[in-house]
Amino acid sequence: MILYHGSNMPIEKIELEMSKSNKDFGKGFYLSENEMQATEMARFKMLTLGGEAIVSKFEFDESVMTNNSLHVKIFTEYSEEWADFVFANRDGVDVKIKYDIVYGPIANDKVGLQIRKLKDGNIDRSEFLNRLKYMKGITYQYFFGTQKAIAFLSKI
Repeated sequence: MILYHGSNMPIEKIELEMSKSNKDFGKGFYLSENEMQATEMARFKMLTLGGEAIVSKFEFDESVMTNNSLHVKIFTEYSEEWADFVFANRDGVDVKIKYDIVYGPIANDKVGLQIRKLKDGNIDRSEFLNRLKYMKGITYQYFFGTQKAIAFLSKI
């Protein structure tokens, strides 16, 4: 399968240490099967960080998602478990279980605001989950959090 990564610079080599903390599934490298979603991310990063909008393509053998060679977590839909996982990663909580790859829905861009509202008691967990849903419909992302996982990506 082909996966796409949107950035404001070319990605020649994936360097996990360059990744930012407090993202949906933790500190790691994020990709999408949806080229348009990656293009939108590239444009957003260019506008906010400078550089140019670049979409990098990677080949990925998705059979590793089910062959037990990696520690993989799959969220097939928005759920309370998914919302709790995103909350913990976005809030900087040390998630006890570390995954090589996580696959699941993208949270909307206002996650930080919703976390504050939940922590302050202004919304409950059910409303938190509802507000995290991506406004443009469900879109999925792949998180690669270890060098072991990155080894299964080949730049095209």
